[in-house]
Amino acid sequence: MELNNKNILVTGADGFIGSHLVEALVKKGAHVKALSYYNSFNNWGWLEKLEDVNCLEDIQVIPGDVRDSHFINKITHGMDVIFNLAALIAIPYSYSAPDSYVETNIKGALNICQAALENGCQRIIHTSTSEVYGTARYIPMDENHPLQPQSPYSASKIGADAMALSFYYSYALPVIIARPFNTYGPRQSARAVIPTIISQIAAGGKEIRLGNLSPTRDFNYVKDIVTGILQLAECDKAVGEVVNIGSNTEISIGELAETIKNLMHSNAVVVREETRLRPENSEVERLKCDNRKIKELVGYTPRYTLEQGLQETIQWLKKNLEKYKVTIYNV
Repeated sequence: MELNNKNILVTGADGFIGSHLVEALVKKGAHVKALSYYNSFNNWGWLEKLEDVNCLEDIQVIPGDVRDSHFINKITHGMDVIFNLAALIAIPYSYSAPDSYVETNIKGALNICQAALENGCQRIIHTSTSEVYGTARYIPMDENHPLQPQSPYSASKIGADAMALSFYYSYALPVIIARPFNTYGPRQSARAVIPTIISQIAAGGKEIRLGNLSPTRDFNYVKDIVTGILQLAECDKAVGEVVNIGSNTEISIGELAETIKNLMHSNAVVVREETRLRPENSEVERLKCDNRKIKELVGYTPRYTLEQGLQETIQWLKKNLEKYKVTIYNV
């Protein structure tokens, strides 16, 4: 399926990955409707700061909420393709407000799938997360790795993925589950570890306050993840499949902090802060992607090395540091 000239709805379009996906879709020649989470300020999140796309001219921004089934049914009418990125994603906050994650992540996925089915959408790309795997039982982690709900967030995403797949099996809804491993880059929330490290150094801090330093992650630059999502959307063979998007590499949080310090020429000391630690059994100790499936399906290969992606992220964050509350731990 070619995305050019298709009518496309992106939920979670005002967020980190969603805003980059909107830009890429417009460049592909798609007609994009962008769902932004409603607020009384009429603030469109990162859609307000797109670099190459004018949200008043190139896309149709619609404020709303994926939890409202009637609203979702209405806005999906006439859509050819839906990219569902609407989700609550902060793991620490899920310990405090798990019901919110069920409502947004699982009920939201249900509303999207039900509306897509009723309105005859040609393709639905539902965005998952590597957190559904939990701590690696084997490395690298392919799509058959057991699912382990080590946080309310990951449990909600397991449920959302299952809901989306159930519509494929039950109603032949053309669903693709795109499962990115850890994503970073410009516009990422301050709750994530890479902007946390960069912002503390950029603000001139002598200490970098972090949580557990030993877990490993497979980090991927946002433009690579968006490329993978788009390639899957255009791949007919991916329908009904769960597909990892990752780099087949891993680095510990401690090593990551040292890498960023070197790139930013910083002498700041890394400090482990108790308030930033996850509950012991909830910590995902190791993630490393097996990306053979996406390579076989679409020939996917990441373009950015970790250092290249970090350099771009550092430069962007330095210019936008005022958007980050550096002295506050963002849950």
